[in-house]
Amino acid sequence: MLKLGLLGKNISYSFSRNYFKNKFEKENITGITYENFDIEDISLFPEIVKNTNGLKGLNVTIPYKEEVMPFLDKINKKAKAIGAVNTIKITKKGKLIGYNTDCYGFINSLKPFLKKHHKKALILGTGGASKAVMYTLKEKGITCHYVSRTASNKVKYTYKDLNETIISKYQIIVNCTPLGTYPNIEECPSIPYSGITKKHILFDLIYNPEETKFLNLGKQKGATTINGLHMLKLQAEKAWAIWNLSK
Repeated sequence: MLKLGLLGKNISYSFSRNYFKNKFEKENITGITYENFDIEDISLFPEIVKNTNGLKGLNVTIPYKEEVMPFLDKINKKAKAIGAVNTIKITKKGKLIGYNTDCYGFINSLKPFLKKHHKKALILGTGGASKAVMYTLKEKGITCHYVSRTASNKVKYTYKDLNETIISKYQIIVNCTPLGTYPNIEECPSIPYSGITKKHILFDLIYNPEETKFLNLGKQKGATTINGLHMLKLQAEKAWAIWNLSK
């Protein structure tokens, strides 16, 4: 029996396990299972690889997209440039190769909505997923800056710095924080929503609930809103293609 799985922390809510379970049933794929590997600390990761017979690949989620990298034998060029891994392929020789499929999922969810005036983006949060978003937008020639609670070299704005004028200039705003995820659906990033216009795109990596408070407040201002569901499906299919490589 071949095995795939999701590596993360507190992941009982996981999208991936249900997605692949349904995929296997729908497409009549047998001899393969998908399970959650919910670990308290990344130091437990080698034990999973060692003790899970038939393990062929893993998805990686919060908070291990960066922390898992030193444990890998090889990292794909794009994942290395991004600085985060969300997919691991285990070769026949037992080598661990890291990839990033978040960038693929993100850009293909966003692309249909991009217009000429979308030249600048704010990325809320600085975790592993935000790195893929930053890399992808820059590849598209879009100027982007991180927003975080604390200032640092890579963070242009803290939440306290933001005002209506700044928000109005950045017409793509991507929430890469967990704020607003079920069950805490009343939470949202603390930005001046009054600066959002019909020209804005608000993209939330969260998919549960379908419409977060962040997206709802944007919708009230006439902005285009996108949740993380399509991105997740795309990155899952990309991961499936990587695991199925004949190498």
